[in-house]
Order: sequence, then C-alpha cells, then structure tokens
Amino acid sequence: MLKNKLHLVLASASPRRKELLGHLNIPFEIIALNVPEDSNQEDPRLFSLDVALLKSEAVVAKLAKEREKENQFVVSADTIVYLNGRIFGKPKDTAEAREFLRILSGKTHSVFTAVSFQLRYNGEVFSHRFAEETKVTFSEISDILLEHYLKSGDSLDKAGAYGIQNGSLAFIPKVEGDYANVVGFPLSRFVMEAEKFLKSHFPQEASWFNLF
Repeated sequence: MLKNKLHLVLASASPRRKELLGHLNIPFEIIALNVPEDSNQEDPRLFSLDVALLKSEAVVAKLAKEREKENQFVVSADTIVYLNGRIFGKPKDTAEAREFLRILSGKTHSVFTAVSFQLRYNGEVFSHRFAEETKVTFSEISDILLEHYLKSGDSLDKAGAYGIQNGSLAFIPKVEGDYANVVGFPLSRFVMEAEKFLKSHFPQEASWFNLF
C-alpha cells in the first residue's frame, strides 16, 4: 500500500468532465487555470494533445510552488471538432456559433478529445497523453431549429458550438464511437490508460484505485 497517496487533480472547470470523472468514485480536486487553447499544429489530434498538455503543465507548475511535498496526478483534457481541414473550438459569440452549426449541418465530423496525465511524485514529473476520436453526424438543421437551439445558450462554451448531452440531440442522428468523448472526457479510455500508466510506476499496487 502506497504510504503517501496521490492527490488527483482535474485541470478543468468543465462541469461535464467533473461529472464523468466523478463516476469513478475517486476523490479529486478541481484546479482550472486560464490557459490559451491554441497550438501551431494543423493536425487535429496533435492540436488537442498540445492544448491538453499546456493545461496540465500549468497546474503542475502552480502546485510545485504551493505544495512542494504533495504527490499529485494531474489530469487535463481538450476537445475540438474537426471537418474538412478546419478545427472548430469554442465560438466567440452567437454569430460564430451560428456559422459553425451551419457548416456542420448535414455532415459527419470528427470530435477529438485529448487527455494529458502529469504524475508528480517525490519531486519528479512523469507524463503521458492520448487522444480519442468519435464521428458525429448532423442532420440538416432547419433555420427554426437552429435559432431555437442558439437561444438556449448551449453553444457558447463548447467546441463546435454544441453539447451533445443537451438540445443538440434534436439534430444528431448518429454517433460512431465513444459518446462520453463527445461530451468532453473519454472515461473508458481514461480508465484503461490510467491503469496502464500508473501500474508502470507503481507495480506493487494490486489496484491503481488504491493510489488515491
């Protein structure tokens, strides 16, 4: 049994990621810093991996100064929408949200969520990243339905200007892959990757859940 347990930190203010990670019944803290969600990468997978890493590194740097002796497992994530060579992040306003949804209407796009691990243990930092892809198909969105959805305000804080868990389901007939990935956190992949990563550092533990 690990003497000094790991402190799990979610580097995200997203209530959706908080809810999904909470399903594991592991105690965790939320520390979200204002990090620019940008990268020079044109490949959507690499773009999301870059941004996820920036988020986790910022939190690790903060904790290294404030809680020098604490052992932490910092988890961050970044979600983007991708179609025909274009990366869709969060719209800056309703007008841009309308533009995004009109472009995505009637098409199948990809949703990438990248997750970054930063294990800070005994003063050393160990990292791991992965990205999951899910295909989402939109039906043709009528002007009436589009304006009705925009009025809900659901578009403004989400990549691609929609949140699959809410009213956008009215125009999403098909999802290929992990639904939770589109929500913003691929929980099943996270469990698999976390177990593999943490077991490599703590092989003596029968279960990685015991580390927290």
